Amino acid sequence: MKFSVTVGAVGDGRDPRGLAELARAVEDSGWDALFLEDYLVYQGDASRPTYDPWICLAAMAVATERIRIGTTVTPLPRRRPWKVAAEAVALDHLSDGRMVLGVGIGDPGDPFMEGKSPKVLAEMLDEGLELIDRLWSGELVTFTGKHYRLEGVQLTARPVQEPRIPVWVGGNMLVPAVRRRILRWDGSCAYKGSTDAPQRITADDVLSLLADGAREVKVSGGEPEAFAEAGASWWGQWIAPMGVEETLAIVRHGPPRL
Repeated sequence: MKFSVTVGAVGDGRDPRGLAELARAVEDSGWDALFLEDYLVYQGDASRPTYDPWICLAAMAVATERIRIGTTVTPLPRRRPWKVAAEAVALDHLSDGRMVLGVGIGDPGDPFMEGKSPKVLAEMLDEGLELIDRLWSGELVTFTGKHYRLEGVQLTARPVQEPRIPVWVGGNMLVPAVRRRILRWDGSCAYKGSTDAPQRITADDVLSLLADGAREVKVSGGEPEAFAEAGASWWGQWIAPMGVEETLAIVRHGPPRL
């Protein structure tokens, strides 16, 4: 099992330069990845500055050599999928094939979601993922969906990773559509239960996802040993917005030892 750190690009020390420095500390301390939450305004709180996570990822990529980088998660319906496809390819090249694209529907209450319903956001997510996968092929793409339409377009820059940049799916794993999406793509970084009443993910949840055919499962919290025995691929530690030295103290403690 591998170990990751997840932070938001918000507040002191979480601008592009600060996150590049944090990424170096993550790498030097034995972790395997640093992932960023993707917000324009962090959790709707405008009292602290939020920095574009994709610019921060570029800074993190050039500051490191080994760890994976990526988003957990990007609210894909907030973005144009072809723009995300191109940015992810550029980051995959910049990092020599270390990019992970985590995706979800986003928060329906996000003002930048234009008030779309969860059903519409889910439709946009599924169409967007299909478009991204096809655009990463480097072939001509013609697509007619409910929310997106392309006619004979092509992105010729292809990812370093084969068959594609790993796509991890977030969301509530108890929702059948999220479950199906996890099995369609490359991994799960899903939570359990509603955001208002989250439930703790268990080793049995990991076993169930793997039995259904999930390729990779990332979890957080709980006992890393139990998750490792169940076959989880990743265990992650989320670090809330806090001071630079507090964050570095957590990171420099290193990942759990199994």
